[in-house]
Amino acid sequence: MLASTAYDYLKAVKAQEIELGTIDMATFGVNLDGVYIYKNANSDSQFMSLERIASGFYKVVADYYPMVVGRPSVSKNGKGVMIVDPDNLCIPDIAELTVNHPAEKFFETRDNVDKAKDTVKFFNLRKFYHDSGVNRLSKATYNRDNAAAIVRVIRFAGSNYVALYISMSHVLFDGLGATMFFNNWAECTRNLDNPSHTLQNPPVNDRKVVTDYFDTVTAVEPPHTKHLKEQSTVPIMPTPDNFAPILIGTPDIPAFEEQHLLHFTPDKLEQVRHDIDKTQTTNLTLAVLLSKVVLQADIQAFNSMPKWSYVMFPYDCRKSTGIPTMYSGNLSFSAIAPLESQAVLDGSGKEIAQAIKEHCSKTSGEYAKSTIDTIENEIGVLFQAGASLCNSADSSYVGLTNLRYMPLYSIDFGYGGPEILSCDYFVREGMSRIYANKQDGGIDLVMNIKDNLFEYLKTSEELLKYADVIF
Repeated sequence: MLASTAYDYLKAVKAQEIELGTIDMATFGVNLDGVYIYKNANSDSQFMSLERIASGFYKVVADYYPMVVGRPSVSKNGKGVMIVDPDNLCIPDIAELTVNHPAEKFFETRDNVDKAKDTVKFFNLRKFYHDSGVNRLSKATYNRDNAAAIVRVIRFAGSNYVALYISMSHVLFDGLGATMFFNNWAECTRNLDNPSHTLQNPPVNDRKVVTDYFDTVTAVEPPHTKHLKEQSTVPIMPTPDNFAPILIGTPDIPAFEEQHLLHFTPDKLEQVRHDIDKTQTTNLTLAVLLSKVVLQADIQAFNSMPKWSYVMFPYDCRKSTGIPTMYSGNLSFSAIAPLESQAVLDGSGKEIAQAIKEHCSKTSGEYAKSTIDTIENEIGVLFQAGASLCNSADSSYVGLTNLRYMPLYSIDFGYGGPEILSCDYFVREGMSRIYANKQDGGIDLVMNIKDNLFEYLKTSEELLKYADVIF
């Protein structure tokens, strides 16, 4: 049935070759994912219909995102490209999955700060994999045929909840681009019965808008790049002249499977800001709190003081350039604050906030251009970043991806938006994702941190003043 549906929509896809940007190619081996849990409040027998959801996916790809069904390759002039061949499309893997347990078996609950509302529910991914009979959900990859985009509609026995799992190659989008895609897919699904419907905010897919912009920019090296070079104990490896095949051939990076969840109610989140530095943003003061408690956990776990503590925020370059806000590709860069661990341990919240801000507020196109140049000329810096940005005896690390303000709750396929946001295991130890929690207005912090370190965190009085440990 779905094969026929796919053909009906994808037969409109035209042959084309789309040149990949350097930042696109640097994400090979990584995927973007989400778990969105919807509630069938009206017991609709057609709720989250696989046929409609798949049809909407094929339609939005055929009409607006042909790159999703392309296959990566290297052009004759050595450029990384996505080849869209109508006779050899990379067909998305879309299917339904039934779990023989109610969804509630995998929920954790907490009382709502608003006593008039239902309890707050959280999806426990670790419990799901342990008790559901599902060992792991498939990950997007170009190293297996027809798997660059994977969708699962997950139905639970005896439950009115349905989960939508999405995994797509990071090469296609950054976080903002993926969120645009999910909402555009949902819009197409809602309007399947109107063949003349066009997207309200169609994407800009042409990578040339990025290269044209950066051709006009003079690179300025960010302080953290200089720092990483200084930390390297061996000469920084130059990038080979023909680097596209190397990046495209990157093997899949395994997901980090020690995931934990903290929840901050709105009042506790504001208390963090008030107690640390009420003149700063919530995200910045949250980073200060985490940098302190994670460092303390590292000291206890490794029985030594790491020399450096790193805080990382991704930033969206669309905001500071003339590149269209609806650009769908990769345009996110890293702002990194290298801090001396002793200063983090001894410093006041205001001092640490100012130090992080000094590094991470400098998010210009000139810095982004330098990052592109580094990938193209000194790829060894990326390896040094991988060695430094982790929790070990030598370094402490907090990376924060802020999804709080992305329109994830508006991903409505015609049945209403999701009730609960979650995610699968994702790459890199030390990284965390911030999600808005619409049930009580707080945030959920999904943390990639080693279980032995989390044992220290979950007993930290400094952390527990503000956060509730969910799992």
